[in-house]
Parts: sequence; structure tokens; C-alpha cells
Amino acid sequence: MDDGIGDTLVLVNKPNGIGAAGDLKTRQGRASTIADSSCCFPSDCRSRIPSTVGSHQSSVHSEAWGTHLAMKWGDRKMLQVTPIVFVVDDDVSVRESLELLIRFEGWLPATFASAQEFLACPRALVPSCLVLDVSLPGLNGLDLQKRVAVERTDMPIIFITGYGDVPMTVQAMKAGAVEFLTKPFSDDVLLRAIRAALERSRVALTLEAEMRVLRDRYASLSQRERQVMALVVSGLLNKQVGGELGISEITVKAHRGKVMQKMKADSLADLVKMAARLRPAPAAITAA
Repeated sequence: MDDGIGDTLVLVNKPNGIGAAGDLKTRQGRASTIADSSCCFPSDCRSRIPSTVGSHQSSVHSEAWGTHLAMKWGDRKMLQVTPIVFVVDDDVSVRESLELLIRFEGWLPATFASAQEFLACPRALVPSCLVLDVSLPGLNGLDLQKRVAVERTDMPIIFITGYGDVPMTVQAMKAGAVEFLTKPFSDDVLLRAIRAALERSRVALTLEAEMRVLRDRYASLSQRERQVMALVVSGLLNKQVGGELGISEITVKAHRGKVMQKMKADSLADLVKMAARLRPAPAAITAA
């Protein structure tokens, strides 16, 4: 993908489990004090998520997840949305260790033992990333990467593996990995990758929300208003636009005013920028 948002960020090689497991044990006591009220999982996924801290499988959390999915971005962006770090690994010790680490950092952990379990959960429209093991039962990590790149483009992937080989590494890198870390890896290495991934996800979701608003505004224009907008942003004067469309200059001015109002453009330059982001839609002039 050109923007790289849905691509893999890091391929981490882990030795027989997770390299930072020992460090994570020291965090358990502190992690258990983090409030569970911020954690949320959909009801159809909660049974697949092992809990190592507290009782985050309550109906309250299910409702919270539903709220994340249902709220429009325009409303949700005003809230303090907690990022979600998804983990797919068939090693329960790795899942438990990562859950503690993720929760300790203040993010929401969602762990799964297989790719199928992960795919069964709905997309969460909040900043998120996926920490993914390469070797999984059924659908492996590299195959899941392909699915995520298409279906969840706002979710960057961080690969972890204890059984990587050269062909596997090359395949992951070609699919978008920008860094390869050798074992053993520390908590800080993984956390830096997660922070970078979550920031990319946040930017991707923000751009997606902005484009959705822009498309909605454009969809509210009438056929004639779209024609006028296309000609105006191409640089034609009102009189020239009228000549192209066979209408009076006064009528062009009226349509142009409506376009500016509906698109919420403060100036012609602003409208031109909007048109550029919407292309090719505004560029096509259809018959009235």
C-alpha cells in the first residue's frame, strides 16, 4: 500500500516464547492495579480472550466496545479513546505476558490463540495495532497479514516469531515490514514498535474520518452544483462556467454560493484543495 498504514512495521524474532517474559513477571503486581473499567471486548469475542488481570469480561466492557463501534468519529474524537493492542499467538504464556505488558502501558489488550478467532471479532474504529506471531495453527501469520492489509487498513502489524527463516523474513519484509529485530528483544523494543504502530493507526483513522466527511458533503451537492464546482476549481470564471453549461452568470453565482456553503469551504483555494482530495469524482462533468 502506498501510505504504508496497513503494512507491517516490525518483524521481531523471539526465542522459545517471548524474550521479555522474565521482565514482564516483575510488572504483574503493578499491572494488576490498573483500572479494568477502561477495558472492553465484544461479547462474541470475550470467551476467546484469556484474562490474567482482573475481570475484564463483564457486560459493561461489552457495552463499551459496542459504543466504540457505533459512535461516529465526529462524536468519538472528543473522548479520550484508549488504543487497543491485539495479540495473536498460540502460546498462552506469550499472550499472558503481552497482556500484562500492554495493560501496564495503559492500552487495552485483546489476545487470541488463532487467526480465525481474531477475524471473528469486528473491526474496532479506534487506534489499534496487531502483534502477530508468524507460526499459527490454521491460517498462519503471513496469510493473516494479507487479510488485514485489505480488511483493516488502519491496523499496522508487528510480527513476532521464534521460528523465522530467511524466506519467511523476506516475505514479511516485502509485505511491508520496515525493521527486523533479532532475538532476544526487550520490553522497550516492542513497546517502541507498538507506539509507532498506534500513531500510524491514529493518523490513518483521522484521515479516513476526514475523507468520509468530505464525501458526505460532496454527495449533498445537486448534479448542477457538482458541474459548477468542477468547472470553478478548474480555473474558469463565472461567465465562462455559464457559457460551458448554457446558464446565466447570475445562476452560476447562485450555484457557486451553494457549493461553498455545502462543502463548508472558506475560500476558492479551500474548495480547490477539497476537489483535489476527492478526485476523480469532482472532475467529471456530466450532462444536466
